[in-house]
Amino acid sequence: MPAKKTSTKKSTAKKYTRFEKARLLGSRAIQLSMGAKPLVKVTEDDDPIDIALAELKENVLPLDVKPRE
Repeated sequence: MPAKKTSTKKSTAKKYTRFEKARLLGSRAIQLSMGAKPLVKVTEDDDPIDIALAELKENVLPLDVKPRE
C-alpha cells in the first residue's frame, strides 16, 4: 500500500516584482479612493496608498497577480 502524500506547502507571503507591487498598490489605492472598505485599521491621516501598502504587508490585499505563461 503506497504511503499517503502530505502537503509540506508553507503559507508564506508571495514575492512580487516591483512592477507587480506597483500595479497592485495603485489598483487597490484607486478602489479605496472610490469608497472601498479598508481591510486594515486606519487613521484619519492615512491616504489610500498607505492603506494599500498596509494591506499588502498584512497579506490581506484582495487582489492577486496572474503569473505569466
